[in-house]
Amino acid sequence: MSAEEDLIDYSDEELETTKAPASTAAATNGAAKKGDVAATKAADKAKGSYVGVSSTSFRDFLLKAELIRAITDCGFEHPSEVQQQCIPQALLNVDVLCQAKSGLGKTAVFVLTTLHQLEPVPGECSVLVMCHTRELAYQIRNEYARFSKYLPDVKTAVFYGGVHISKDIEVLKNKETFPNIIVGTPGRLNALVRDKHLSLRNIKAFVLDECDKMLDQIDMRRDVQEIFRATPTEKQVMMFSATLSKEIRPICKKFMRNPLEIYADADDTRLTLHGLLQYYIKLSEAEKNRKLNSLLDTLEFNQVIIFVKSTKRATELDKLLRECNFPSLAVHSDLTQEERIKRFKEFKEFGKRICVATDIFGRGIDVERINLAINYDLPIDADSYLHRVGRAGRFGTKGLSISFVASEEDEKVLSEVEKRFDAKVPEYPKEGIDSSTYMG
Repeated sequence: MSAEEDLIDYSDEELETTKAPASTAAATNGAAKKGDVAATKAADKAKGSYVGVSSTSFRDFLLKAELIRAITDCGFEHPSEVQQQCIPQALLNVDVLCQAKSGLGKTAVFVLTTLHQLEPVPGECSVLVMCHTRELAYQIRNEYARFSKYLPDVKTAVFYGGVHISKDIEVLKNKETFPNIIVGTPGRLNALVRDKHLSLRNIKAFVLDECDKMLDQIDMRRDVQEIFRATPTEKQVMMFSATLSKEIRPICKKFMRNPLEIYADADDTRLTLHGLLQYYIKLSEAEKNRKLNSLLDTLEFNQVIIFVKSTKRATELDKLLRECNFPSLAVHSDLTQEERIKRFKEFKEFGKRICVATDIFGRGIDVERINLAINYDLPIDADSYLHRVGRAGRFGTKGLSISFVASEEDEKVLSEVEKRFDAKVPEYPKEGIDSSTYMG
């Protein structure tokens, strides 16, 4: 097996954070950009909520007519507060560091900004977007496709591990298919750059989505640094995540020059999800399956995502649910790349209503119909909890999350969640809950 075929792929086990000391810093972005616009610090104003009907419309951003047409086709009229704060500054080529809770349209900030700024040149890549999982890369590529539908000259490609690198090389060799926008995972992109298959000398926008996850882990950060060094000094850098600890922020800023910093909410204790009801159920490990079956039988939901702690448990729980005639599928890193994307697409297109997943599905993945998230196994920390339950109740809609607490470790995590977000997570009522409180 070639080195390319054995690329680092950031699997479920590797997604557990390995803290790297800040002193192993990223390469700086070189000399300051000419004409840098002074970035307003908006941390005290950024609330991250969706705005009222009478507020700004996307037309006020003066985007390309083709983009406005695509936005209208998608049914969007009014930007979120985060989009209001970021997009006008980003359009002025200001670097952006943005933390905002899940489901508030952070992806649209960089997709719309880069599409508006892009002047596609055949055979040149101008925009590079990196994220930590294949599914998220696939999703971001689809967002570019959705918003560039009236920009026929714009070509977008997605590159990630798990598929033969020769396919990516073929795309890059052909001027007719060479992408103006590349979305990918750091391991595969670094291999393409290292082996001279991909030149980044024309990059004008460098974007990291779920940036804390990539810069927290030493191996992934090393790949990001190598790729960053292959890009020009003069470029716009944008980074986004739902969680940005005070420790990771300085590392992010080493890639940037005078960034606009949006920390919404700036007060970490306000990183809650409005409209999302959160409960826990205390039980033994042996009682989990029976309780899960009962919840799936009695609760109303559009789609549900069930989180477990390992790929083996995902496979076994999915098998059990299907044996009980529940329309289930599992997504985890032990699947082939083709199968992972196939299952993700099937779930996103409402082919199945139940998805059993590991933390590889816990960040950034946007499936509009999910309104129930169940932590069959609690995650290891409060930030992972936020990302997981954020899969339900996205874009300001209602949702429900239920966490199984089966050990002292689980109790500690739940206590950390309550302390971290200054919010009490109540016990799930024995009589159940009214579906109108979370369906909407």
